[in-house]
Amino acid sequence: QVQLVESGGGLVQAGGSLRLSCTASGRAFSTSPMGWFRGWFRQAPGKEREFVAAISLSRGNTYYADSVKGRFTISRDAAKNTVYLQMNSLKPDDTAVYYCAAGPTTPTDLRGYVAWGQGTQVTVSS
Repeated sequence: QVQLVESGGGLVQAGGSLRLSCTASGRAFSTSPMGWFRGWFRQAPGKEREFVAAISLSRGNTYYADSVKGRFTISRDAAKNTVYLQMNSLKPDDTAVYYCAAGPTTPTDLRGYVAWGQGTQVTVSS
């Protein structure tokens, strides 16, 4: 069983930056199985949960939604079982609850993820 805990959300003005962290815990193999992906998704009020970014834990390949390309960067620290989402040039439209997820397939599709964190609120004021 993998447990994921997000941190780093908060309130920031438009144009500002935040860094989200997602730390995995649980059984040694399940915390960071090679070949798995770790992803970030977000859900704004009244909207469906949408893909933001993902990273392959084995190869480090990264994937981004068009809406965040060039502004957000996903990275990993294998020793800490932690994935980061650096968010720059934030816009009010980025306001949402951000969720970390772990899964073996389809990095850009939430149906490919089997473990989810509780979420962290990001609010961007204009």
